[in-house]
Amino acid sequence: MKGIKGFAGVLGATMLMASCNSSNTLKGSLIGAGGGTALGTGIGALIGKATGNTGKGAAIGAAVGAAAGTTAGALIGRKMDKAKAAAAAALADAQVETTKDENGLDAVKVTLDNGILFAVGKYNLQPAAQASLKKFASEVLKVYTDCDVSIQGFASSDGSDATNLTLSQNRANAVRTYLVNTCNVNAAQIASTVGFGEDPAYLIMGADGKEDRAASRRVEIYLYASKAMIEAANEGTLQ
Repeated sequence: MKGIKGFAGVLGATMLMASCNSSNTLKGSLIGAGGGTALGTGIGALIGKATGNTGKGAAIGAAVGAAAGTTAGALIGRKMDKAKAAAAAALADAQVETTKDENGLDAVKVTLDNGILFAVGKYNLQPAAQASLKKFASEVLKVYTDCDVSIQGFASSDGSDATNLTLSQNRANAVRTYLVNTCNVNAAQIASTVGFGEDPAYLIMGADGKEDRAASRRVEIYLYASKAMIEAANEGTLQ
């Protein structure tokens, strides 16, 4: 029993150090299958050292880590599927799809046409857009509060770079301000609000190779796993 308690103490200290010193990105990467395997292999090495069989310990640790990582990732995927369905129901005029966040975890991308949100060259939300965002806040953001949110504005290549950068930022800010100030979404849930202007990397190109300028003018809202969601998934308690 003394040996088991001692090993548990080493394992607990190792995992606590990883938790205290890692960023959200690292925490997120640990729950994927690959990250789970890596973490499991490290745990397996401790098992091997404690039992005197490093090969067997590493093999067991890798298998357990991979299984745990896959389970956690699946829990997040299931939660995001629910959020995606809710977003699609709330925003009939938006494009809603599954994407991946920087950790490789499932996330939800909502694309809003600027023609619906704003008048040409303006960043004041139109009445129909306000109604849609209010429904989105009520049925999605206030329900899936463990999703972090990123709001991103984009412009077409019409106009100057400086004008489009400012306009795209103002439009993203307008969406955030309405969600927070009017719809009472928790400001802390919106992790970032960024305008990208007419950055060539984000222009939408048609099948003919030419820019679809109407599609390039847009606001995208991303829902992705927060620190709390990642921790709940790792613990197996995410609903």
